[in-house]
Amino acid sequence: MNIAVTPRPRLMSRGREDGEGSVQVHLDAGEKLGTARVFAVYGKGGIGKSTTSSNLSVAFSKLGKRVLQIGCDPKHDSTFTLTKRLVPTVIDVLEGVNFHSEELRPEDFVFEGYNGVMCLEAGGPPAGTGCGGYVVGQTVKLLKEHHLLEDTDVVIFDVLGDVVCGGFAAPLQHADRALIVTANDFDSIFAMNRIVAAIQAKSKNYNVRLGGVIANRSAATDQIDRFNAATNLSTLARFPDLDVIRRSRLKKATLFEMEPSVELEAVQAEYMRLAETLWAGTEPLIGAPMKDRDIFDLLGFD
Repeated sequence: MNIAVTPRPRLMSRGREDGEGSVQVHLDAGEKLGTARVFAVYGKGGIGKSTTSSNLSVAFSKLGKRVLQIGCDPKHDSTFTLTKRLVPTVIDVLEGVNFHSEELRPEDFVFEGYNGVMCLEAGGPPAGTGCGGYVVGQTVKLLKEHHLLEDTDVVIFDVLGDVVCGGFAAPLQHADRALIVTANDFDSIFAMNRIVAAIQAKSKNYNVRLGGVIANRSAATDQIDRFNAATNLSTLARFPDLDVIRRSRLKKATLFEMEPSVELEAVQAEYMRLAETLWAGTEPLIGAPMKDRDIFDLLGFD
């Protein structure tokens, strides 16, 4: 990948740091996403972020909002159920024109999905050769160059796995609210704790604030509730572990396209309620992430 012609992002290593003790890519003031409401969806790898993001996008679209979903995973399958295929990534199309972005048209990298949701897959650099933060930055740059954010009401970033570096946390620099998808188990909650810490770090220099927790694939929420109480978090929505949700991915369909049933209608209603809550605006949460040992003690591990 030849990116020599692209100015290097400014690093914050002195003065006001982007997160305590960190050296991370700084967002230029001109990179704000206009007037759209921007949500970044995080959570443990495999927890169902793409399913959650896609169905939430549809729910917003059914409220009459113009929605753009941005997948931030090299698997580029965030928008799979919306578009019914794996669409080309921003990195793919940029590589095809030797990174001369002026040669691209919007239809080269933005694709219309179910119920008018606009879909984009950022993709990722080749393994071991780059940073996810660069990919997110190039994606936002393209969207702004083509004025694709001016008529957008909602932007949803579906972000790769657990937050482990500044690159994975880059969407937080653009978001208004960060949402965490978790299940009622130790590993998911442990990952959530790290994500809360990342959001708190980014909130020192950016507008992003913690919006709340989405309980997924969970019949019970006792462990989530215990963690929420200890860290000043709250649950925005709950989705059970239903086979119809698993089958929707296999059928390349959102939950709003599946054969009607009583249990499915309840899930659809919960997504609509979540979209309405987020559009109305949620109070920012100031989480208090725990030390690793404290989480083990809290959730009953010896």
